[in-house]
Amino acid sequence: MQNNVKICFIGGGNMAQALIGGLADKLTAANNIHVVDINPQALNKLENQFGVSTSLHPDTVLATADVWVLAVKPQQMHEVVANLLPYSKNQLVISIAAGIRADDLSRWLYGHKMIVRAMPNTPALIGKGITGLVALSEVTEEQKQIANAIMQAVGETVWIEQEEQINAVTAVSGSGPAYVFYFLEAMQAAAIELGLSAEQGKQLALATFAGATELATQSDQTLTQLRENVTSKGGTTYAALTSMQNNKVEQSIIQALHAAAKRGEELGMEFGKN
Repeated sequence: MQNNVKICFIGGGNMAQALIGGLADKLTAANNIHVVDINPQALNKLENQFGVSTSLHPDTVLATADVWVLAVKPQQMHEVVANLLPYSKNQLVISIAAGIRADDLSRWLYGHKMIVRAMPNTPALIGKGITGLVALSEVTEEQKQIANAIMQAVGETVWIEQEEQINAVTAVSGSGPAYVFYFLEAMQAAAIELGLSAEQGKQLALATFAGATELATQSDQTLTQLRENVTSKGGTTYAALTSMQNNKVEQSIIQALHAAAKRGEELGMEFGKN
């Protein structure tokens, strides 16, 4: 990605701030980044922290941009996009809003086709995110590289071929941090019931999760093999996993992800009615 690429963020919330922090004076000069948001406090923070330009309303800077990053809530997207129409030219449009389908964005932008959908997750706030991306067929390879570089500013990227699969990305990684926190909460609660303090339970759970994840990342063994390495028949781990199997924990997790993916599809239909 060249350092003269001009990027406009529509929305200056947490995810936009994380992306700007990873981009400003790293992948592009800070003065090439412009942010539009109705919150003056958020804009002041971005100006002071990163040296970007800002505006409370869409302005002519948008017309000169190479890339628009749409970082607003899904329910606000249609109205926001309508205000951008006077400045729409040949920009690459990257949407990080859950549920908003590329075809609906294209329709709201009067047929604009250079659109990439991106689904980051909240670890992006500390540069440890992962983002699923999918592009309309009209997006060039150069534009894909730009989109990839922008999202890699906050972590890893995975490209998918079919837009329908973005709901699976949402279910697995977009919503995924909440499942991890839920499991960690349960481990902490169990630790307390077993006589440890809340702080001890949290420390043990967090370190175990982080260590196991890093081991899986560095190992060339499958997840199943790694699990079996820890599980001696008749031992403590075996007792815990047998209890989980009897309570259909795996099936419940799979069903939960299906529910998340289904809701993503429903949101697309709901917001696309406009």
